[in-house]
Amino acid sequence: MKMQIEISDEDAALIERFLATTSEGTHGPLTIAKLIEMLMEDVALMLSRPGCWEAQGMWAHLSSHGYEEN
Repeated sequence: MKMQIEISDEDAALIERFLATTSEGTHGPLTIAKLIEMLMEDVALMLSRPGCWEAQGMWAHLSSHGYEEN
């Protein structure tokens, strides 16, 4: 699946600033595209491996924004 998203210039600048402060991970430098891909993979893990820490962390994050599992 390919996606296209729009974010504000202000948010993009803050995200780029954050990415510049991260160390290079096991898959190379973190980019906006890699960040989005990683987050989407963690959402998929909520169903495929609900007990793993990535899935639990994503549930906690989404719950803090008012999203609950039906």
